Order: sequence, then structure tokens, then C-alpha cells
Amino acid sequence: MPAVPEPMRLVEPDGTVAAGAEETLIGLGLDRDDLLDLLRCLAVTRGLDDELMALQRQGELALYPPCRGQEGVQVGTAAALGVDDWMVTQYRDLGAYVWRGLDPASVAMLWRGVTHGPPGMAALRMTPIAIPIGTQALHAVGSAMASTLRGDGLVTLTYCGDGATSEGDVSEALNMAGVFRAPVVFVVQNNQWAISTPLASQTASPSLAHRAIGFGIPGIRVDGNDVLACLHVTRQAVSRARDGQGPTLVEAITYRMGPHTTADDPTRYRDADDDAPWLARDPLTRFEALLRERGILHEAVEESVAAEVAERRAALRRSVVGRADPSLESAFEHVTGFDDPYLLTQRECLADEWARADGGDR
Repeated sequence: MPAVPEPMRLVEPDGTVAAGAEETLIGLGLDRDDLLDLLRCLAVTRGLDDELMALQRQGELALYPPCRGQEGVQVGTAAALGVDDWMVTQYRDLGAYVWRGLDPASVAMLWRGVTHGPPGMAALRMTPIAIPIGTQALHAVGSAMASTLRGDGLVTLTYCGDGATSEGDVSEALNMAGVFRAPVVFVVQNNQWAISTPLASQTASPSLAHRAIGFGIPGIRVDGNDVLACLHVTRQAVSRARDGQGPTLVEAITYRMGPHTTADDPTRYRDADDDAPWLARDPLTRFEALLRERGILHEAVEESVAAEVAERRAALRRSVVGRADPSLESAFEHVTGFDDPYLLTQRECLADEWARADGGDR
């Protein structure tokens, strides 16, 4: 069995610089403002995630998949892209949405059932949020191959979870990317659980990064709770893709602190003791500790960040609470480009059934 390399890390969980990593940190070329931009995005993502969870629990959203604990992966990898590069996301990538500037209210409307996909994503070089597991990996390879044909020099980055690597679509995407040397970066957010299935029950591979070997592409493991390590590793992968050297698989080791979605109860399949080691590796508190030690984060900055988070949460709540619910008929819109007789029959049956139900208000 091949040895499993330690995930690449620049900052230790306590906020100190990892041994031998200072030169790499300097090489990132991040100034004070750059570091504070990363901090604000991490903090805002955490705050908005908490607000979306609260809105769902209060009946304002139908469902929500929280990302607490995975913000470091999402913000660090998103920050490594150029502004014109494409990002192909899944349903648990709030940090990437925030970094790109997507209005969180539009994300909330998706989970409220008001829209089929957040508007404005294409303008931000993002594709619609993919909820089916793993399908977005194929879309990303298509996007990357289109860039090759156009010669536009753009890179596509896509996210998936550890569970998605068991899906055929992801394997097909990796294979096609390897064969055609597509300029695509696959970021696998290994949060240890595919709903209630632990990683050990998902694969016999030494690591998910080892999966890359079979497709003829490089695979690298990174500490997904270290935002700067994620930025560094992804920058290298993006540069490699842009230079025509093909795809890279990045396995980001992280942890899903909350439920798979608000319809899930993680206490049924994992103990509170499972969470404890990961609480000590929290990506937000780790980065705060680093910036505090370097004199960048102090009381005035903390107050400014807290105020921004509070305002973003309040703005999100104002945009959601009291919004009209979609009609039942809207579920049948945009399914086909023509009047499908089967859909029309289903819509009529649902309308009749609802009319007979108590209230009858659709």
C-alpha cells in the first residue's frame, strides 16, 4: 500500500507558521489588505452560513446545506483564480460564492424554491449550482476543453465532495480531463462524510489524491482548514493548467461541522467526540490567530469585521423574510421548451389535489 503523504500545510492549527513554511508564505506576495480580504470573506461566509441555517429552521427556506468548517477550502481555492476563470460549483460552496461576489440573497432564494438558479452567476464566471452529486465535474471539463479550443487561456475550477468521487460522472470527468489535458482543477472537499457514510467506507485507496494516478494526472493533499495553504496549492494547479500542462486533483482535508443538510441529523451516525479534534483546527480561528500574532488583527479590525458580518446577515434576513412563496405551478416551468402532455397532466392532477386539501391556497 503506498504511503499517504501528510497534507501540505503553511499555518498550524494554533496559528503559528509551520516549520519551513515562512519562505512560501512570503512567496505568496500577500500584503496586509490581501490578508484582511481573506479574513473578511471567511468571517462573512461563517456569518451568512449561520444566518441561512437560522432562516431554514424558522421556516423561511425549504432546505440548506451548511458549510461550517469548510470555509478555508472554499475561500482559499477561489482566491487562487483569475477574475475571468470559470468556477463550477456544487451546493455547499458558500465561501466561493461570497469571494466571487454573488448576492447571498439569490442563494437563499434557490433554497426557498423561488428560483431555479441564482441569477447573476454567469456574469461572475460561475455556472449554476449543481445539486445532483458529481455532475458538475463533467460540466467543468467541458468548460475547460472549450477554453482550449478558443485559445482564451482560461482555467476552470470545480468542487466536489469526497462522496462524489464514488460517482461515475467524476471518474469520467477525470479521465476525459487527463486524456485531453484540459485546463481544469478538481478540488475535492474531503469533509470525511458522505451524508452518514464515513470516508473509510467509501474507498480502498490510500487517499483520494491517489485516485489521480489512475487518470494520469497529479494529485496533491492539502490541509483544507489552512486558507493560505489552499491558496498556494491551487495557485500552482491553476498555473500548471494555464501553461498547458493539464489538470490537477486537489484533495483538501477538512471536516463538515454541521449536518449534511438541514434534513440530516449527524448525531445518529457520529459522536460529539468526533467533532472535538476538528474544532481545534477551525479555519477561521486559525487564520485569526496568525493575523493577531503578526499585528494585523487587533481590536479595531475585529470590530470592523464583526460589524460587516452583522450588516451582511441583517441584509440577507431582510431580503428573505416576507418574500412571496412560489406557486405550485412554477415547479413545472422551464422543464421543457414545449407543452409536454405528461407534465400538463401532472400539473392538473396536483392542482386538483391541492384544491381539495384544507385551505386550497397555492
